[in-house]
Amino acid sequence: MIDWAAQRCERLVVFVNTRDGEVVPGELRTAWLAELHPDVRVVEVRHDLPTDWSDEELWARWMALFRERWPYEDGPHAVLSSDAYVEEIARRFGAEPIVVDADRSTVPVSATMVREAPAEHLDFLAPPVREWVEANWL
Repeated sequence: MIDWAAQRCERLVVFVNTRDGEVVPGELRTAWLAELHPDVRVVEVRHDLPTDWSDEELWARWMALFRERWPYEDGPHAVLSSDAYVEEIARRFGAEPIVVDADRSTVPVSATMVREAPAEHLDFLAPPVREWVEANWL
């Protein structure tokens, strides 16, 4: 998705949502993405927020966090994701929502699938990620 988006954007920001206690530390995931996509701005968004999209107060906290971490004065102009909540995030930013491969037909894997069964999805992982998973998680 990052490569697809980078070909269509003048500037691309990738948010890496992280929280304490994750199997793969957020700093490491952020570093991998920055290494793999050197022409993209990768921003770690550390938080302890739950994801209850029916809670308006929680939405306000999420959006404040996203705005705080946004690295430019303007934008975003579009928000891309494979997840359905992209439409609401984009609406709240006043941006265009772009859903990419929602049914996972182009790349038949999701982060949730990798977290639940990393050994079954090694072929989808970039080399430094796969190396770390094989050494530290399996």
